[in-house]
Amino acid sequence: MSDINYDQIIEKVKNTLVTAGSTFRPDKKEAYKKAIESESNEKAKWVLQTILDNAEAAEENRSPLCDDSGIPHMVLEVGPDAVVTGRTLDAIREGIAQGLRALPGRPMGIMGNDSQRIDQSGGLDPDSAGVKPAPILIRNTEDNVLRLHIMMFGGGPAIRAKTYRVFHKHNTQTVIDEIVNWATESTAQLGCTPCTLGVGVGRSHFEAASMMLQALVDGNHNVQSEMEQEITRRVNEANIGPLGLKGDTTVISTFMKVGPQRASGVRVVCMRPCCCFEPRIATVEL
Repeated sequence: MSDINYDQIIEKVKNTLVTAGSTFRPDKKEAYKKAIESESNEKAKWVLQTILDNAEAAEENRSPLCDDSGIPHMVLEVGPDAVVTGRTLDAIREGIAQGLRALPGRPMGIMGNDSQRIDQSGGLDPDSAGVKPAPILIRNTEDNVLRLHIMMFGGGPAIRAKTYRVFHKHNTQTVIDEIVNWATESTAQLGCTPCTLGVGVGRSHFEAASMMLQALVDGNHNVQSEMEQEITRRVNEANIGPLGLKGDTTVISTFMKVGPQRASGVRVVCMRPCCCFEPRIATVEL
């Protein structure tokens, strides 16, 4: 443990957060280019191209993809012999704080006690690092590494997201139909489409949400399962389109992860309609 360079961890996490908040991954760029080529609505095609141009400018300038620069959400992968100490977690949190200042993140943290944070009477923290990260989700990996995924989550998708039970009736299609209904309704209200849909299916609300996070971490716009393809296709048939202006491209891709299930009539589903700039994600080995 004495060989761990905590200053190096802080620097890596800082740079990774800036990358997450300012950069499209290669598979997402490719997905946008394919959508632009196949889009039949000229207004929608222009919107898609403008979003991609904005992303490329943000990457070049290392500046936020969106004014809503997001709340950091993290998934930490721990290999068989990797070591995680309290100081490691402290270094990650410090790296997140420094990254928020460097991006910079929008100062939108609310100060005050529990009641003041709920009713927003405590005022805004002028420090970008006042936007505290969500709790870290830890999972195992076969790779002998300590790997951190950082995602920046905006407010619009959180407002339109849904975590609720579905009575499956011993039929997978029933669950898929409900996800499509949720996604169609939420994308029509979101505004900043096209979306990447993050979907998790679990035994509890916490597990479903954690499956959704992992789906976004593991997702690849170039690799889609049959269920993911069906959800994307059916929501796109609603003709909502980029920015709600109609068109073929309401959803770029769907990332779905199904966790362990229990013998019951209920599946708990978490669905997040990630906006046109999400998932804003970057990964680093610590």
